[in-house]
Amino acid sequence: MRTAASLGLASAQDVFRLRRGAQRAASALGLDHQDQVRLATALSELGRERLGCGASTVSFRSESGERPTLVVTLEWSGGTEPAPATLQLVSRLVVIAYEQHGTRGRVTIRQPLPPNRLTVTAMDECLARALGQAGPTTEADFLRAQTRDLIATLEETRAQREELLRLNKELEETNQGVLALYSELTKELETTNTGVLALHSELDDKSRQIREASEAKTRFWTNISHELRAPINSVVALARLLLDPGSEPVSPEQRQQITLIEASGQTVLSLVGDLLDVVKAESGLLDVRRAPVDLRLLVSQLSATFEGTYGDKGVPLVTPELKELPTVITDEKLLTQVLRNLMSNACKFTDEGEVRLDVDVVDVSEDRSAPSLRVTITDTGVGIPAAELGRVFEEFYQVRGPHQSGHAGTGLGLPYARTLTELLGGTLTLSSTPGAGTRVEVCVPVHEPDGPGEETGGGAP
Repeated sequence: MRTAASLGLASAQDVFRLRRGAQRAASALGLDHQDQVRLATALSELGRERLGCGASTVSFRSESGERPTLVVTLEWSGGTEPAPATLQLVSRLVVIAYEQHGTRGRVTIRQPLPPNRLTVTAMDECLARALGQAGPTTEADFLRAQTRDLIATLEETRAQREELLRLNKELEETNQGVLALYSELTKELETTNTGVLALHSELDDKSRQIREASEAKTRFWTNISHELRAPINSVVALARLLLDPGSEPVSPEQRQQITLIEASGQTVLSLVGDLLDVVKAESGLLDVRRAPVDLRLLVSQLSATFEGTYGDKGVPLVTPELKELPTVITDEKLLTQVLRNLMSNACKFTDEGEVRLDVDVVDVSEDRSAPSLRVTITDTGVGIPAAELGRVFEEFYQVRGPHQSGHAGTGLGLPYARTLTELLGGTLTLSSTPGAGTRVEVCVPVHEPDGPGEETGGGAP
């Protein structure tokens, strides 16, 4: 077995040298003071107990590995076995391995060392130098050295105890602070929870009130629309009857007044119809009935309608050639209402230039897998100021200006058109420049035909 240094044990002076040498060796290899004292005390007790047991030697060596280790081996060749009390005392100070074969015995101490970059050879050299130094040779010197070690150990123990007391005090203060903070946070959390519960209750009440108000508004507009339709229809019908060539003749002044009555009745009737349609759309009472739509026929009907209504203005309505466009699947009635509202606005506020209607099928999705019908209505009318663009989709809102003169309206056309477009699953966007005109683009998804017809949505028609 490799040995860096060894000491013989024949007298009490050898035990003194063993204690001091072991302490110096432990110090040279980086052990702290307490580990030095533990190792020296353990070897001193074993050496004292083994005096007179034949040839006894103590050898020192080092080992490398994940953690370097100091290995001290005490061997003897005669005498009795070590007293159990001594072995028990030593095992409380260091890690030992005890072997006894007849009169020969061995105790091995393995003391882990702090991590270092030294090789085994370098550590063995440190051990040899430390154990080769002269130590106390008398019992008085030994006792004085032992007393110094004891005093140093007591001082270190006292410092550790004071540090422990200080840490305990800090820990108690920290605990008190944590408890106080926990109590404060608990109170704040309880207060917050109470506020949240109250807010939830208030929100529930507000939601219920809003729901009830919306239902009441829907009932009101539905009822009043139905109630107004009958007398207004009667007024319009009577006015037309008075103007009929087969009726009794009326004076020119009376004919003009009757014409005004009929026009006013038609305006009110249109307003009532718009109100009822908006209410139905907002309350989900409109059904979306998808079916094949012939775009050429749809555009032809719209063109004929608006040329008959606004043809006397001298503003041409330009429509596209639709020979190559396929039949699309959507709700023809709702789509027609959307386009009629948008074209009505375009024709109404355009006195010069043209109104153009363009229709095509495009891929507007990123994955190019969802074709959409895109309808663009462009006019060269008065346009809309930039400050008003954010409000034109508000119900009953109308852009103020001299262009409103002579153009009666309700402010429901654009909001209603956007609502219907969204019901169809599409989008409606608007851009405009004052004095240059307005461009409105409607995109609605084109559904594949899967039967004679489809129906989505809910509520009564």
